[in-house]
Amino acid sequence: MKPKVIIGVVAIIGFTSLLMYNFGNSISTYTNFKEAASKESAHVVGKWADAKPHGFSMETKKFSFHMKDRDGNVRKVVYAGSKPNNFERAEKLVVIGSLKNDVFYADEMLMKCPSKYNDANPSEFTKASEQ
Repeated sequence: MKPKVIIGVVAIIGFTSLLMYNFGNSISTYTNFKEAASKESAHVVGKWADAKPHGFSMETKKFSFHMKDRDGNVRKVVYAGSKPNNFERAEKLVVIGSLKNDVFYADEMLMKCPSKYNDANPSEFTKASEQ
């Protein structure tokens, strides 16, 4: 083989390995609070535990609440920001951050709110599209 081909193949393999290494560390799958304790950054899916106290602290400028993950584990979540709009209506929450001393510190929070189309009659859509 020619030296240029060998150098090209080695460069492609090195570049691909570097990409996989860097992106592999940033990709996170959904987890629960128990598994999040062993990770530097985690995405935890759950529901707001509305029976527990929640609120915004003017001193720390953070919103805190309790969340129950898919396995039933409840932890306090401290979100670095104000309470998101429609927080109470969210069906599911995804908090992104880290767990320290049984408190999850969220840098980001995503909400899945109920769809306005879930209760709609399918025949209403067909009538509107026929017009």
